Amino acid sequence: MDTVFLGGGTPSILESGEIGRIILALRNAFSVADDAEITIESNPKTLDRDKLMEYITVGINRLSIGVQSLDDSILKTLGRVHSVSDFYENYKMARECGFDNINIDLMFAVPGHTHKIWEDTLDKAIALEPEHISFYSLQIEEETPFYDEFMAGKFDQIPDETDREMYHLAIAKLKAAGYDHYEISNACMPGHECRHNLKYWSLDEYLGIGSGASSYMDGVRFAEAPVLEYHENSRYDDMSEYVFTGLRRIRGVELADFHRRFGFDLWDAEAFGDRREALKPYFDAGLLIESDGRLFLSEMGLDVSNAVMAEFV
Repeated sequence: MDTVFLGGGTPSILESGEIGRIILALRNAFSVADDAEITIESNPKTLDRDKLMEYITVGINRLSIGVQSLDDSILKTLGRVHSVSDFYENYKMARECGFDNINIDLMFAVPGHTHKIWEDTLDKAIALEPEHISFYSLQIEEETPFYDEFMAGKFDQIPDETDREMYHLAIAKLKAAGYDHYEISNACMPGHECRHNLKYWSLDEYLGIGSGASSYMDGVRFAEAPVLEYHENSRYDDMSEYVFTGLRRIRGVELADFHRRFGFDLWDAEAFGDRREALKPYFDAGLLIESDGRLFLSEMGLDVSNAVMAEFV
């Protein structure tokens, strides 16, 4: 394996020594490449110097910190237990311990969010020069307090137009600061793409270990949920997933690679030739582009990505 990702929940809540034992077990069970990207997700206030030094010692070389906002009022709205100062303390400590590949997660379109608060958060985040920044708009999920408030009419939802303005402001600021916007919700300094996540967007194999973990191996998707979920992908499933996940990347889908994988062209009758007409409005509006051997969404096309991707499902 050439990537390892210890994901959330919040694995950094484990005590010192416990993550080390997990990594040791992985190294004993699998052949881990010497240059493997090994990431751990964390939240501020769950990290301390002992944990960070343990991570470095066992070979974890990428730290992802879910700060979400650099405004204390927004953190309170989100129900986060950490403060902005907690994050700054953890970030500084991580650098001192030797982490030279850090991602920070940011969230926008939160109730109470203003353009000024979001712009201030972006400026503060960029000033720290993390190697990677992920930025997501708030999604209202069932069985959450936000969902209950939304259904009760107490949720001050940010208008879609404002959500999109915040999204494009982030892209502009990150590009101006030298970041590559390489996936819908991710930007990095050159050469610091998340190698693990690129697997998901490229139809590569991955093995999930742990409660609820999902896997894609040998053409089969399976998950260790309360009841084992198992689905053997058809060739069409693979084609569909390859295209709609590939469209998440700013480079989009490499048409030659599609042909190499599946044995015919994207627009052949055996693939998606029957979708061309439905996609014509997106092509005509410059939202979906086919150029230089690639099929990709323009920046404005990212706003309608779900609608475009749905045509390939």
